[in-house]
Amino acid sequence: MKETIHIYHTNDLHSHFEHWSRIRDFLKRRKQWHQEEGEPVYLFDIGDHMDRSHPLSEATLGKGNTHFLNEAGFDAVTIGNNEGITLDYDDLDRLYDDAAFHVIVGNLLDKSSELPDWVKTHHIYRTQSGMRIGVIGLTAYFKPFYEALGWNITSPMDELTKLVQEIDPQVDMIILLSHLGIRDDELIAEQFPEIDVILGAHTHHILHQGKDIKGTMLGAAGKYGHYVGHMMIEVDTVTKQITGKKAQLYEHNELPPVKNEELERLKWYQEGEDLLRKEVTYLKESLPVDWFNPSPLPILLSDALLEWCGADCAFLNSGLLIDGLNRGPVTKQDLHRILPHPINPCLIRMKGAELKEIIRQTFNDEWPHLQVKGLGFRGKVMGRFVYTNIQLVDHEILIGHKPIDAQKIYRLALPDMFTFGHFFPDLQRLEKKYYMPEFLRDVLEWKLKR
Repeated sequence: MKETIHIYHTNDLHSHFEHWSRIRDFLKRRKQWHQEEGEPVYLFDIGDHMDRSHPLSEATLGKGNTHFLNEAGFDAVTIGNNEGITLDYDDLDRLYDDAAFHVIVGNLLDKSSELPDWVKTHHIYRTQSGMRIGVIGLTAYFKPFYEALGWNITSPMDELTKLVQEIDPQVDMIILLSHLGIRDDELIAEQFPEIDVILGAHTHHILHQGKDIKGTMLGAAGKYGHYVGHMMIEVDTVTKQITGKKAQLYEHNELPPVKNEELERLKWYQEGEDLLRKEVTYLKESLPVDWFNPSPLPILLSDALLEWCGADCAFLNSGLLIDGLNRGPVTKQDLHRILPHPINPCLIRMKGAELKEIIRQTFNDEWPHLQVKGLGFRGKVMGRFVYTNIQLVDHEILIGHKPIDAQKIYRLALPDMFTFGHFFPDLQRLEKKYYMPEFLRDVLEWKLKR
């Protein structure tokens, strides 16, 4: 006897709720339809559903996202780096208090090196015909960030090896919810023939008809709710063997319109904005920002970064600040609006010779107009660099009005987005201290209050 198992999956929504009304209603209808037809159906999210750049996610610290997942009827999720490392320890620990779904993460332990009570390393689902489906979840291995927050993150590959050995004898099929990225997914498909399906995320890749690697089917639905994934797995319920796999994506424009969806989207945004209207300070004068010319707010933020980290010098790019601040009351909503990025302060120690080379690279004339994507950046362009305790005098770089000593160790404060190797490859190998869970907007609030 044949049976088709239907799996619908989303990933990397990043709180782009503009398509959520359609996605939610589509998934609810599909789940009900398959259940009425007697077909097994499961809904999985593969992480980064939350992004604190949206006011509602910021104001509720992701609990609004949990509510949305409940409402749509999801069966399980794994976490992405936006859930894992953009909330402080206690807020992540409480994120899924009201979840009506399983949170499956095989490589996350709490500060006591125990499995958090809201996490399962795996779950086994049973269809009415008796098919046993083992579901594993893994998240990206951002060890320094998790450790700075108090979590213990373990090697996803090591955990996967143990989990596959544990559950393979107990199940007829293994599905991996992978917030690891396409390269790791392909590697896993090559090395773990026991895994039948890998639902991917993190690198925002799109697999329209899936991708078969040695009999393992990979699926992925891009980002921002542009697509919903659908995996169809045909099985023989007598032999418990998989006889076929198909994958497809539904583009958000193809989903049926929802009445008042635009009003719903605006309501969610306004609800978040209203929750954030808490006054934090009062400005006696405006602090404007200009991405391409000297302006006071970027300089103030750079000064704050230096003080926060206890550094010898600091720099940042003006494009981090989406807008300036007007004279009068300043609210949490204002700070979130102008600094929506999940970017943390970072301190790096380096020799003067290395520091001089890093600073020289910031003088690149092309960088201010460069459009930046990823790395936590939620703005438009890089903008000009601003500096604290760094001067350029007669083509010589000074730190604290003194020439750089090539052998002396200096402490440089900067946004963590510059430490990932994209702009300054040399910074990847240096020891870093990430200040977490504070974002740049928290540092600016601290400075303004002072």
